[in-house]
Amino acid sequence: MLPLQAKKLASQYQKEADKYNSGMETCEEVREKAEEALSAQMKLTAMWEIRARQNGWREKVAKSNAQTQGNLQFV
Repeated sequence: MLPLQAKKLASQYQKEADKYNSGMETCEEVREKAEEALSAQMKLTAMWEIRARQNGWREKVAKSNAQTQGNLQFV
């Protein structure tokens, strides 16, 4: 009886280990995709910022305008 219980227990542990490893692989794949998406987004943001600067955009002016607009009250 004892060897049979040991086999069952080992089988349960193996199933849990397989689930864990599968979850880790999935997590790693998602992390890699997220890193790729972030990298692409950062490149796109940099491109738009360069274009904006070429057209006269300045960060301090943009922040000042945003604060001014935030303080406006609509009646």
